[in-house]
Amino acid sequence: MPDTKIDEPAAEPAPAAHSGPTRAGFVALIGAPNAGKSTLVNVLVGAKVSIVSHKAQTTRSRIRGILMVGATQLILVDTPGIFTPKRRLDRAMVSAAWGGAGEADVTALIVDAARGLDDNVRGIHTRLGGGRHVLVLNKIDRVKKERLLALAEESNRLGGFEATFMVSALDGSGVEDLARHLAGAMPEGPLLYPEDQVADAPMRIMAAEITRERIYHWLHEELPYASTVETTSWSERKDGSVRIEQTIFIERESQRRIVLGHKGEAIKRISMEARIEIARMLDQTVHLFLFVKVRENWGDDPERYSEMGLEFPKD
Repeated sequence: MPDTKIDEPAAEPAPAAHSGPTRAGFVALIGAPNAGKSTLVNVLVGAKVSIVSHKAQTTRSRIRGILMVGATQLILVDTPGIFTPKRRLDRAMVSAAWGGAGEADVTALIVDAARGLDDNVRGIHTRLGGGRHVLVLNKIDRVKKERLLALAEESNRLGGFEATFMVSALDGSGVEDLARHLAGAMPEGPLLYPEDQVADAPMRIMAAEITRERIYHWLHEELPYASTVETTSWSERKDGSVRIEQTIFIERESQRRIVLGHKGEAIKRISMEARIEIARMLDQTVHLFLFVKVRENWGDDPERYSEMGLEFPKD
């Protein structure tokens, strides 16, 4: 992820020093799986607040990233990709995505420009309803200019967009214009979070998400969708470091050897990379301990949904 930042929060004055009125509001980023929503949130915020994976449907709950654009605070809601749900967890994720859109001041439909307007994207658009919407064509670095212009024209024929932006979340192209437009669309009001805060998720959840990202990175083929991570213990030590214990839940005993790997190499790699990333996030030394437990049909356990910040869908 590039180190692109929009109006570095630390460089902004305290709220009382703003020359004009402050603004604050919510922007929901919705779209099909792998449209690049999480990467875009991270680039706009200038910090990693949402995990990124080539695997579809990585984001499971609504993650809020926070940034300042001048005297305006944008709360970016990274929602799960919208797709046709088949399982209980799928239904909870799709419900969370539409819930995030319904609560936002502006909804940004993120479209993978390389993939174009497939049936999934068209289906999302038909459900947008009222309110303010912007179209964001992402991954423009992969598409020729002529194709982009045609895609923008075709997309706007669907109607309902007040503006169209062409961006590359990968290298940061176009994101400043997008941020300025979104800031101008926010209502006047007090800031909702401290100016230097970049996310509203508890550190325990963010740490678990980082470990889950590393699992997806290394095991996405072998362990398609059958794992989740929970932070079970978090203790500050006298030397200023933190000891974190996390449990990786899997659905079947046969999946344990996949997570552990040959002679424990897989889980060692996952633990090392997650520890480094969590330490960077916390800016302190981290001692990370991972445990693997089998919990059959955890996808039907209401307690697991609560840990992920999702509502448990009833049959």
